[in-house]
Amino acid sequence: MEKQKNAVGRRKEAVTRVFLTRGEGKITINDKDYKQYFSLVYLQNQVELPLKTVEGLDKYDVKINASGGGIKGQAEAAKLGIARALLEVNAEFRPALKAAGLLRRDPRAVERKKPGRKKARRSYQFSKR
Repeated sequence: MEKQKNAVGRRKEAVTRVFLTRGEGKITINDKDYKQYFSLVYLQNQVELPLKTVEGLDKYDVKINASGGGIKGQAEAAKLGIARALLEVNAEFRPALKAAGLLRRDPRAVERKKPGRKKARRSYQFSKR
């Protein structure tokens, strides 16, 4: 790998741009360490998952620009972005990443609000009198 590889990850309203370079395993999100940015352990695990799958946790440095959505959406967008960037590095990672389900963009998003309803499906409270 001669220079950095980049990829985009998306989830809900969150978009992340991932830049992967050879290094010693430093993961930075919006110029902060990922453990500081994602204070919840399960979100930190989401970000690490693609690197753990290919045993590359201490082989690559990852720089991520995250925008939009909430922290969960950003963590899962980062997961997809890292997996896609790893594919650009080495196409032989594909079977392992695919088996772990890391190459699929989660299509679930918020359902739109309908007219005559309080939310997407919730009605206003019915009053008999």
